[in-house]
Formats: sequence, C-alpha cells, structure tokens
Amino acid sequence: MELLFIALGGAVLGLAARYSLPGRQTHGAILMPAIGTMVASVVWVTLTWFGLAWNDGWIWWVTLGATALVSVAADLYLGRTRAAGDERMLHVLMRDGHPTRAA
Repeated sequence: MELLFIALGGAVLGLAARYSLPGRQTHGAILMPAIGTMVASVVWVTLTWFGLAWNDGWIWWVTLGATALVSVAADLYLGRTRAAGDERMLHVLMRDGHPTRAA
C-alpha cells in the first residue's frame, strides 16, 4: 500500500516540475509525471531491499527528495535539449532563408 502512496507522490512531484519550470511546451503532458512515478517507485523498492522499513521517516524523505531532484533535472534537461534540437531543425528546413522544396 505504501508503494502506491509513494508512486502517487512521485506523480505529483512530476506534475509540479512540469508546471513550475519553463519549457513545458517542449514535451508531453504525461512525461514528467511518468518520470516522477518511475523514480519514486524504483528508489522506494531499492531502499526497502537495503533494509529500510516502510514506517521509517528516512525512506519517505530520501525517496521524495530524490524524486524531486530527478524530476527537476529531467525537466530542465529535456526542455533545453528539445529547444536546441528544434532550433537546429529549423535551420535545416530554412536554408538561406527559404524553405526547402521537395524535388
């Protein structure tokens, strides 16, 4: 049951990263919540394998903290990378100021 709660927390942190950081127009609406859910679930399961109890406060803080950091980093990286890729593609499509024509 706790894994469900932590997955939901990861999704909420992913949503927060999506809507509080710039560049949300560069990726889909579900990508950041999906990354947050995945990271939170993987970190939680890994910490339980290392012996942390579900009712210990540290597992919650570490999991949600790692999820927040990864969500922010992923959102910033994806936004910057996608914007640069779009800019490169625009220059390819607009050679010499003219759109390319199909031959």
